[in-house]
Amino acid sequence: MAEMTVQLVAVERRLWSGTATTVVAQTLEGEIGILPGHEPVLGQLVEGGVVRIRTTDGEVVTAAVHGGFLSVTGDGVSILAETAELSGEIDVERARAKAASGDDAEKARASARLRAAGQTA
Repeated sequence: MAEMTVQLVAVERRLWSGTATTVVAQTLEGEIGILPGHEPVLGQLVEGGVVRIRTTDGEVVTAAVHGGFLSVTGDGVSILAETAELSGEIDVERARAKAASGDDAEKARASARLRAAGQTA
């Protein structure tokens, strides 16, 4: 099975790193899927996006990602986010409250948190 090295890093911490078979992220150009051996690419992540990483163990790591970049090189994939939260860390009730009220930026972030947690926005 082909694999690649992936790291998901936010400004304040490393959220996940390891080997994966696929990465899916939302960029300004649209959603992009990365498989091992992908050509080098640099993409700007959308504000309020979701990143999904399928590990070599078959686990899916999902995170709400707010801004940053996706970099694919011959060495692997780096997701460098301004802020990010793993799906298991998301307070769903708080995200629902923010999605219902708040400014547009807060609503976008809350919607991404809900999608990453497997909830509807």
